[in-house]
Amino acid sequence: MKKMRIYEYAKEKDVASKVIIDKLKESGFSVTNHMSVLDEKMMETLTGGSSNSTTTATKSKEKSDHRPKQQKNDGKRNQAKPSNNKNQQNRGNKQQNKRGGGGHKQEPPKPKPLPEKITYVGSLTVGEIAKELHKEPSEIIKKLMALGVMATINQELDTDTIELIAGDYGVEVEEEIVIDEMDFESYVDEDSEEDLQERPPVVTIMGHVDHGKTTLLDSIRHTKVTEGEAGGITQHIGAYQIESGGKKITFLDTPGHAAFTTMRARGAQVTDITILVVAADDGVMPQTKEAISHAKAAGVPIIVAVNKIDKEAANPDRVMQELTEFELVPEAWGGDTIFVNVSALAGTGIDELLEMILLVSEVEELKANPNKLGKGTVIEAELDKGRGAVATLLVQSGTLKVGDPIVVGSAFGRVRAMVNDLGRRVKEVGPSTPVEITGLNEVPLAGDQFQAFADEKKARQIGEARMSRQREENLAENSKVSLDDLFNQIQQGEVKDINIIIKADVQGSVEAMRGSLEKIDVEGVKVNIIHTGVGAITEYDVMLASASNAIIIGFNVRPDVNAKRTAEAEKVDVRLHRVIYNAIDEIEAAMKGMLDPEFEEKVIGQVEVRTTFKVSKVGTIAGAYVTEGKITRDSTVRLIRDGIVIYEGSIDALKRFKDDAKEVAAGYECGITLEKYNDIKEGDIIEAYVMEEIERK
Repeated sequence: MKKMRIYEYAKEKDVASKVIIDKLKESGFSVTNHMSVLDEKMMETLTGGSSNSTTTATKSKEKSDHRPKQQKNDGKRNQAKPSNNKNQQNRGNKQQNKRGGGGHKQEPPKPKPLPEKITYVGSLTVGEIAKELHKEPSEIIKKLMALGVMATINQELDTDTIELIAGDYGVEVEEEIVIDEMDFESYVDEDSEEDLQERPPVVTIMGHVDHGKTTLLDSIRHTKVTEGEAGGITQHIGAYQIESGGKKITFLDTPGHAAFTTMRARGAQVTDITILVVAADDGVMPQTKEAISHAKAAGVPIIVAVNKIDKEAANPDRVMQELTEFELVPEAWGGDTIFVNVSALAGTGIDELLEMILLVSEVEELKANPNKLGKGTVIEAELDKGRGAVATLLVQSGTLKVGDPIVVGSAFGRVRAMVNDLGRRVKEVGPSTPVEITGLNEVPLAGDQFQAFADEKKARQIGEARMSRQREENLAENSKVSLDDLFNQIQQGEVKDINIIIKADVQGSVEAMRGSLEKIDVEGVKVNIIHTGVGAITEYDVMLASASNAIIIGFNVRPDVNAKRTAEAEKVDVRLHRVIYNAIDEIEAAMKGMLDPEFEEKVIGQVEVRTTFKVSKVGTIAGAYVTEGKITRDSTVRLIRDGIVIYEGSIDALKRFKDDAKEVAAGYECGITLEKYNDIKEGDIIEAYVMEEIERK
């Protein structure tokens, strides 16, 4: 048998040499390249098993190589063309191989199906929404353009636009609200119905001064607490629990409605029911009205306790009649407000009042989940010399235990000890229970929210972060007082501020003054109360006023010696008053003075054009006669033709004969040229006027 090399065999079989080499290597033969010589065994292997591979290779070649076979040409001029064609064909084969071999066209990838719903936090960019919808960004940009929104791939889209785009594809959109653990007040943990248990109602007693709120509280506490707790020593902690008919009721002992309002202002919703105490002999008084407003604003049920019914002058019907004006209609008169006649001093009607409280709480279906970490509100807080920071907490959900790591407002710590309203140490308390705790690093504020944590390290981190944030907020508030910042605000918002510092003899006067000043409504001016305080006006107050360009108002107080000296040196305006209305009137007048002046137009003269002269380099000169008043060089004028204003502007020149004139009175002739206007005709009327500042009313 004639010996052949691999490339010769491959050429004979019309296959690539590589196919033969691979086949031999698979069969265990050692071959190096296409120049290797085939022996008998190799030939037998190839002859016996290469037919399939040869056929396959041939088919593949036929599919991939659709070029026409080269024809032999003897002409010299055509010899270069086959060579070029061959090179082009080789390049074509290489490109085809790179694209995936053979002449098979690669099918485009199937588009991903649209999602049923996309969720996002905050906002999405064009690129992000395209990725979520499995679409090209260019397609999204086109849709935005159709909506009239010009956006780039990295531009953030608002909620409405995201919903429009997704809705166009039939995809639902859901925005995830991410709440930082640091803001645990905002976090509402949904409880399952199985976990919820009935809890005691939390009751606040409100009403006018001397209508018997404190006496009513004492009466309830002494009759019920002593009955239930033999030998128990009642300790005043700002809240207490009593038991009636086998059920507990929690009372908040707040001084009037001030603390109630403060807690509501700080976002604390602690009360379930409000008891409105009205004296049967006095009827509805100013603070009664305020109490009704606060209770209604809190959105809680109101039970009216008509007190002092044992007095001779008592008239419960008059109280009912007066309260109907505030939409508190008794059930006996077809309304839905419960009225109970009581005598706090004699103890009459107390049981009925407690029964009504339990009845309302039953209707309200007050429930909470005790099987989680404690959460609630601060009722009172103080710094005790022996025990440190002491806080009275009302647990509103979950259970608070001794040893729990806790964050209270911007304070944090571990619950070292818990004492209930009877002065007894307890290890754990559930929902609607008041308790006094120790172990905090600082004194929190009434109305602050608290949250217990499982991990002390986590509680400390959150507490420190909240404390840091509080410090930054305080610094930011202080920085608002600077002149630079104030100037920027005025420039940006075009709002003029009047900065005020209030000092008074008592806190009540401060709040009254603040409330009255904030009610002043003068268009364009904003009242900015930058500091308030009780006591004499100090040097610090004056320096603060100087730095912030503020007016100091003193109500029933005087500046000390240093403050007087500093005020004179810094030229700070200090206004001292004994009557609150005088102070308000004075500030209102100052605010009006700060407004941009209001102007009124006043016509000072009228001129009739009798002839015109056209002068080169000057324009049209009106030969005119002053018919009324006078015309001045600096007055504004309007040109009137047939009752229509043709021109409004300034006088360019005013002359009497050849001399410049400052003004020309009625009955005299003059020459007038108007600034940048030459279309003056005989018969035109020139009206001169000035803008005069008028006093604001």
